[in-house]
Amino acid sequence: MQIMTDLKSAGYRLTQSRAAVVRIIDEADGWLRPEQVHSQAKKYCPSIGLVTVYRTLALLVEHGYIRRIHFDDKCHGYARVELSHGHHLVCRGCKQTIEIAGTEDLKPLMKQVQNETGFVIEDHLLELVGLCRECQHIPT
Repeated sequence: MQIMTDLKSAGYRLTQSRAAVVRIIDEADGWLRPEQVHSQAKKYCPSIGLVTVYRTLALLVEHGYIRRIHFDDKCHGYARVELSHGHHLVCRGCKQTIEIAGTEDLKPLMKQVQNETGFVIEDHLLELVGLCRECQHIPT
């Protein structure tokens, strides 16, 4: 796996725990919460701890291998960056998250925001929060 080679070149140790987290992320078709990564990584490294998973995920974000996805419940998930630059629909009822293609050009908006605020935008994350079809029919 290229990320393991890159991490080694950057001076990081190639531990069994790190390899297990990378493997789980590589096998995933979409995003995963840290707890999901932890439970699945145990099949490759039974002694892996949740703190190690969080540290490894942070390292993978730092090196640009995965991206962090924020959720309304103050939790987050992670997905490989090459899974497309998707955006997310987040249901505030059941917490379901659906990735949608990020094909729109947000550069004009980002440029406008930079001009108005002086903030240098390096990347963006778009999440649309609402209710999925099923949760729209649940009485409140």
